[in-house]
Amino acid sequence: HHYGEDNWKFVNADYGFRPVRPTLDGEPSYENIPHGLHDSLQPRWTAADLRRYGYWSVFAGAAGFTYGENAIMQFYTVSEGAGSFGVNQGWKETITAPGAGQMQYLSKLLLSKPYWERMPDQSLVMNSGDRYDRLAATRGKKYAFIYTYTGRTIQVQMGKIAGMQVKASWYDPRTGNLARLGTFSNTGVKTFDPPGEEQAGNDWVLVLESI
Repeated sequence: HHYGEDNWKFVNADYGFRPVRPTLDGEPSYENIPHGLHDSLQPRWTAADLRRYGYWSVFAGAAGFTYGENAIMQFYTVSEGAGSFGVNQGWKETITAPGAGQMQYLSKLLLSKPYWERMPDQSLVMNSGDRYDRLAATRGKKYAFIYTYTGRTIQVQMGKIAGMQVKASWYDPRTGNLARLGTFSNTGVKTFDPPGEEQAGNDWVLVLESI
């Protein structure tokens, strides 16, 4: 889904069918392609945009995610002259594009917990938000992940996973680093404020784990 505010909606609709079958966003906007595809003067989709697509869709129930990059998609080299979609770098340079390197951290996070019990669960979040403020929530029996693209405050309905207490951490989608926050009672509504200023691309995953 190329225009980035709501790809989770399509996954959510698919997840609602019975029996549930694997689904994924097979062609989000690719890194370094201009908005609108053909106007090279427009801003270009960035690594942050691709992270948003990935976490939104997988947390909504997708079985995976398709990463793409402009030059790699067409195996473009500068010596070829004109390419498509405003391409301005060769594929050998963009194979190390930031978004390409960061997709591994989404996979590592998901596979760090029991995968087959994981399900989307927006009831974890009291302030889901609209458009880029969307908070995407998923959980297993003893863990929960909540993604924010903008680093906005997350209001969590506790008690959705096992245990009297949970330990909380911030997971950085840019680096894969996990920073412990502390231990919290698993009752009521708790508010978590991500690091940094609230803005597009200041994305984080709140990780909750049963104790």
